[in-house]
Amino acid sequence: MASVKITDFLREKAISVEMSAGDKEGVIRELVELLVQAGEIKSADAQKLVPILMAREALGSTGIGQGVGIPHGKSDCVKELVGAFGLSRPGVQFDSLDGEAVHIFFLLIAPEDSAGPHLKALARISRLLKDRFFRESLRESRDIKQVLKVIQQEDQKAS
Repeated sequence: MASVKITDFLREKAISVEMSAGDKEGVIRELVELLVQAGEIKSADAQKLVPILMAREALGSTGIGQGVGIPHGKSDCVKELVGAFGLSRPGVQFDSLDGEAVHIFFLLIAPEDSAGPHLKALARISRLLKDRFFRESLRESRDIKQVLKVIQQEDQKAS
């Protein structure tokens, strides 16, 4: 079984290297808005997604530590797994497990009835982000092309 590639569900238009949000809900809104801009979700659905994602955060923060947050949820507004990536230079308090501010965000939205792809993608991103070199390469990215390049290099290693 081939490994999940991040570039399978992350579109270039759903990447931001200059997030401006200063709190958890703001970050989630900004990431959802990237999915709208990328044409992955309808703007009407964006209003439904934010409460779904905030409800998931209420169960336990998706701030996994080491400056990384992976907010995720399921919704009937997508037919397949979609993702957004955001970089916050100043960092955002995200109730992370280690109490550190989060700089790297991956948002994942999966269809309501899917378990496999969504869990595989979460596992893959979590595994990659445990690699300090990968995290630092993302944090040092100055533009979207650079973020994509870092991710594509990791995707190639996995194939």
